[in-house]
Amino acid sequence: MKKILIIEDDSRIRELIKIYLKKENYEVYDTESGAQGLEIFYEQDIDLIILDIMLPDIDGWSICKDIRKNSMTPIVMLTARTREEDELFGFELKVDDYIKKPFTPNILMARIKRILEKSQDKSQSLSSEGKFYINEKSMKIFFESKELELSLKEYETLRYLINNKNMVLTRENILLKIWGYSYTGDERVIDTTIKRIRKKIPKDYIKTVRGIGYILEAENE
Repeated sequence: MKKILIIEDDSRIRELIKIYLKKENYEVYDTESGAQGLEIFYEQDIDLIILDIMLPDIDGWSICKDIRKNSMTPIVMLTARTREEDELFGFELKVDDYIKKPFTPNILMARIKRILEKSQDKSQSLSSEGKFYINEKSMKIFFESKELELSLKEYETLRYLINNKNMVLTRENILLKIWGYSYTGDERVIDTTIKRIRKKIPKDYIKTVRGIGYILEAENE
């Protein structure tokens, strides 16, 4: 049974989420205190955290930073804040989803289920040409045993290239896979991300396919 921790100071919202989670047969822990939430997290084998930003003692950002020092346990941020800066900051801290209040409980449950399904197989590792190593659980990529310092989008982009080595990936494919259907920004964000990744790889594995996209070339061993 999956264990889910709710850290939310609004008792009505907390109780509503508990009802829906228990209907899905999740084991639920809940608290209104950030400090107590951290205690529960480190005492129990929690599979996912639903975390409010505004709490009476410790804010959600600080809790997220603390957890990310030691774990990549999925985190769903739940907040009434609507500023774009807050949402972007959340993704910088590697949260798995960011849901604004008011929300639909059924949608929240669907997102939780999707995140748990994605994280279920993250203990697997992949390699390309024996030089790249992906630790799915910690969301880190190594090149010849050296960890690459990657942002979340850089990690996701390089991982996508490695998993599809020797295949040409169009900019459109990369944009949809990494940034999603809702992204409305400039497509050149892909070129900028690839440029940053190239600076972190000792050998230029990533080739530009003019007018199409990119390919990570690696010989089969």
